[in-house]
Amino acid sequence: MTRIVVLDYGSGNIHSVVSALSNTGAEVVLSADPRIAAAADGLVVPGVGAFAACMEQLRAVDADQIITERIAAGGPVLGICVGHQILFSQGVEHGVPTPGLGVYPGVVAQLTTPRVPHMGWNEVSPNPQSQFFTVARRYYFVHSYAALNRSDCPVDAAVAWTNHDGVDLVAAVEHGPVVSTQFHPEKSGSVGLGFLRSWVRSVRS
Repeated sequence: MTRIVVLDYGSGNIHSVVSALSNTGAEVVLSADPRIAAAADGLVVPGVGAFAACMEQLRAVDADQIITERIAAGGPVLGICVGHQILFSQGVEHGVPTPGLGVYPGVVAQLTTPRVPHMGWNEVSPNPQSQFFTVARRYYFVHSYAALNRSDCPVDAAVAWTNHDGVDLVAAVEHGPVVSTQFHPEKSGSVGLGFLRSWVRSVRS
């Protein structure tokens, strides 16, 4: 059975992620133990709230090192919402920059759209280079910050986009062993569960 570890570093929404993943047929473990994370078939990094607070929580339990070492070793990682954002080089909140993990080169910045936060269902555009987003589907978003430019992502990454109030923003990134989503698959009903099942199958293969 595929073993998925959900990284427990004090961020919110962990139990909803664990519950959704448990419906994929995988064995799901909640842990911040580096040895357990390293041995897992797939590692999930959830996150809600502020970029700086999540980075502080990660570093407090050396979870930043767990993530970067696993990626360097080619181990599959899935980042969700702020767990997606902290993979970028920097997050800027209220004009204050906070270093991220630097897996992706760009910056996460506040949305400049009329409606903030971006909350609700939005269509994610298909990308023929994507393994997971080849068909347009609607997913659930809750966020006030995002990566907004193609240059924020690795040049060889498959990037899926969504549009909020006329502004395009990065909805998902696939780069080597890393997949990350700005949306919440665990809050996206059957479509989100379908994505999680596809990711678990990719980990298994």
